[in-house]
Amino acid sequence: MAELKPKLTQVDPVWRRVCDEAEAAIKDDPLLGGMIHSSLLHHATMEQALAYRFSFKLASPEMGEQILREIADQAYNNDPDLGVSARADLMAVYDRDPACHRFIQPILFFKGYQAVQAYRIGHWLWTHGRRDLAYFVQMRVSEAFGVDIHPGARVGKGIMIDHAHSIVIGETAVVGDNVSMLHSVTLGGTGKEDGDRHPKIGDGVLIGAGAKVLGNITIGHCTRIAAGSVVLQDVPPCKTVAGVPARVVGEAGCSQPSITMDQVINGG
Repeated sequence: MAELKPKLTQVDPVWRRVCDEAEAAIKDDPLLGGMIHSSLLHHATMEQALAYRFSFKLASPEMGEQILREIADQAYNNDPDLGVSARADLMAVYDRDPACHRFIQPILFFKGYQAVQAYRIGHWLWTHGRRDLAYFVQMRVSEAFGVDIHPGARVGKGIMIDHAHSIVIGETAVVGDNVSMLHSVTLGGTGKEDGDRHPKIGDGVLIGAGAKVLGNITIGHCTRIAAGSVVLQDVPPCKTVAGVPARVVGEAGCSQPSITMDQVINGG
């Protein structure tokens, strides 16, 4: 029985596919062998690989890889939901980003995916009372990836952040499941309030490039926010909003905007 246990714990179709793709990538370009082995094939689980990537990408003279790896390993071992979320995020990127053709791409190359996984470890630290360390992770994620997600924010599963330049998500923001956003999105405060001051984004929302959603407002599920919009008021579910300030310009156009990623607004 003891010999069967490791096999049972390694049943993971997502990780198996990552490893298969990694081996194929090395055959295609052997110069990537060192990076791919150290980042992926050297590890027994996806969680271990993500912990390695976290430590490698965020290490600095202030805090080295070994300490960061211990932090990440502790988080993944303590909270299995981190691994579940990482797989959901990976599938989200693969399904929604036309530039993503393999599972290995987000883990190795896409800073939006890597930043979200690092944020999740920072959030784990935050919820376990290790707030200064969580702030350190936030700082390094911002420096390394250009993505500033406060560790106190609550972010659901199946998140896709495309390009991921200049993303800002404030402390009391809540992001639902299966949300997609593009570069230069801000989920911020109005600058006038303390306490609960950031947006609450429903499930299945698509937020276009450069959109700013400000204040303690609610964005209903399966809504589309057009690129460049400034949203200052609640938005009902399943609508499209656009403009500065944003207003409702129509229905969402489909049942799952964050999955179809259709940003074309028809009519006026």
